[in-house]
Amino acid sequence: MNGDGVRCMIMRGGTSKGAYFLADDLPPSVPERDDLLLRVMGTPDPRQIDGIGGAHPLTSKVAVVSRPDAPDADVDYLFLQLGVEDPTVTDLQNCGNILAGIGPFAVERGLVEADGERTSVRIRMVNSDGVATATFPTPGGTVDYDGGTAISGVPGTAAPILLDFAGTEGSSCGALLPTGRPRDVIDGIEVTCVDNGMPVVVAAASSFGVTGYETPDDLARLRDRVQSLRRRAGELMGLGDVSDASVPKTTLVAPPRDGGMICTRTFIPLRVHASIGVLGAVTVATALLVDGAVGRDLAELPPPGEPMSIEHPTGRLDVAVELDGTSVRRAGVVRTARKLFDGIVFPRSRT
Repeated sequence: MNGDGVRCMIMRGGTSKGAYFLADDLPPSVPERDDLLLRVMGTPDPRQIDGIGGAHPLTSKVAVVSRPDAPDADVDYLFLQLGVEDPTVTDLQNCGNILAGIGPFAVERGLVEADGERTSVRIRMVNSDGVATATFPTPGGTVDYDGGTAISGVPGTAAPILLDFAGTEGSSCGALLPTGRPRDVIDGIEVTCVDNGMPVVVAAASSFGVTGYETPDDLARLRDRVQSLRRRAGELMGLGDVSDASVPKTTLVAPPRDGGMICTRTFIPLRVHASIGVLGAVTVATALLVDGAVGRDLAELPPPGEPMSIEHPTGRLDVAVELDGTSVRRAGVVRTARKLFDGIVFPRSRT
């Protein structure tokens, strides 16, 4: 803490934006920490006008970073999803987009020393206890955010950040296929419940009477049906009552139409994502490699070893997944990140 303000860095990570904090700069008590973060973000308010939130779940995110508790990581990363209109703070999921900024943030804050032209940081994702390794350019011992890598949903280009995942299979649900089956029927709709870093319910868009190519606004009418589906799926996946939780996500799939492997529309959990989350994309791609999974017959699978391109409303996201039966060998993705602000943020007063 610094007077009434808190040291904070705002970063774009992938297609999300969030506030990055050192754990030591926040209250040690979870209720006090969450109250502070809600006041920093300006929640609850649909515009988050009195805080730094961006009035959307994709821009109402927080990363809490600390020195690791275990020797297999260089830093610990806790992701918190804050509500916009509702005063909620949840740690039930990871965020692979915000993850893209963790390595650079760790170097910026002195938790990790830059190592030559490129630095690799092992990041323990506290939410799931999985480990990801982020590799990014650090010429001259400082983070370089400039580069020629473009990702869909973000204007311009930036330096590539390679994310390799380990230990994300079944991270929230205990198994890659939490129900033990590649296909279930919920509310009369065939689905695949899967978890490779993000609990996701995969369903064919046609099962909802839509094409899967609609804009996010066009799909808002499906909110009630999606909520009913995900509530029942959450119970089957061992997540309990997910009525007010941010997971599982629901992804509708359709045949690709822009040169990718599959076309997707993802609800997070009830608003349609402008693109798709990193771990959500990894999980959907993993599902499509499972025999009998929903959407496998719609996908145009690339040759082994080539990227799997996931189409979404604003472009495509390429991921790499290697599966052995129902065991994940590896998963990875290229993202970008950029430091937007570094300084002191001032929360609104308690009411």
